[in-house]
Amino acid sequence: MRKTLFKWHSITALIAMVPLFVISITGSILVFKPEIDTWLMPSHMSVQAAEGRPRENLNQLINKVEATHPDFILGSWELFDNKQRSDAAYLISKSEGEWYKLYVDQYSATLLSTPVPVTHDITDWLLSLHYTFLLGVIGTSFGFVFSLMLLVLSVTGIILHRKFWTKLFTLRLHAARRIFFSDVHKLIGILSSPVLLILAFTGGYWNASEVIHETLEHGDEHAYVTEAIYSPNLDFQQLVYGSSKAIEGHRPTYLTFPYEPEAHINVFGEVPNKPYLSSEYSSVVTYNRDSGEVLATFDVREESGWAVFVDMFRKLHFGYFAGLPSKILWCVLGLSPVLLALTGLYFYLFRKPPKKPRRRVVAHSPVKS
Repeated sequence: MRKTLFKWHSITALIAMVPLFVISITGSILVFKPEIDTWLMPSHMSVQAAEGRPRENLNQLINKVEATHPDFILGSWELFDNKQRSDAAYLISKSEGEWYKLYVDQYSATLLSTPVPVTHDITDWLLSLHYTFLLGVIGTSFGFVFSLMLLVLSVTGIILHRKFWTKLFTLRLHAARRIFFSDVHKLIGILSSPVLLILAFTGGYWNASEVIHETLEHGDEHAYVTEAIYSPNLDFQQLVYGSSKAIEGHRPTYLTFPYEPEAHINVFGEVPNKPYLSSEYSSVVTYNRDSGEVLATFDVREESGWAVFVDMFRKLHFGYFAGLPSKILWCVLGLSPVLLALTGLYFYLFRKPPKKPRRRVVAHSPVKS
């Protein structure tokens, strides 16, 4: 059974090697996406606001975006109030239904950029490459398959080295190169396997969810709206910053407009005393798009089960649950599939050929005439 398991481990690794190269390298870079964006685009990402200065009225910000870019409708809005990082408004083209991105200074009501496709910025392009291989829903399906392969590789690697603790840190430096690479492969694989299991499971879940959403709910044609379908009389400032009345202590971080025919308005945010791994989008208030009345609430502190567990995936996948130390760890271990592929490939290509069975010589006694 060990030989069979090793065979399937090797075949899976060979098939998934190049895609996992792409996924691991882009994923390690994207761990520091906000920092890279701020470094590359300081005029878009950064704002300077004095401590205590309030955000501008959200209605004013929305009206300015809509008036400046009438060929778009609002899809969602990323909200920040840390006096340093700008808001990001996500727009939908009325003519083609494609998503665009726009940066807004929420303290001075200044538009910091023009709308660009959501894959325009380098890190957003890398995110699309990481998530969909730049192939849309088909690429998302591929991503799910390769996540499953990474999961299989992690599990089979653990089984093959189930007694890893006996010689975990043994590196036979003076042995044959094949043996040395085998030791390195085992060491990296065992140390990185917990993180790889997390990345494979969470990433695979997200890809599968997106594929199911696109195929079952949208079918062959993705329906999108070409005009705003919410009431023009809604006070978004009141909806967003009044969300704490629906959920005690709710701090809004993300707003979604009804960009699909059956959708309503959602205000995502975080709450105090939430579970440790809950994300900054863990609690949600849903408003009716016509009347502004509260339709539903989701308070992560009062819920349990699958939805709460799935919300933890964000911090676990991107590794920011413990600040900079966990991000560095996730970045480094996220690159382990590259090293595992290189050492495993060498180990596979230069493996010892199977010994040929010795020919059995049978002595015959002389035949008497």
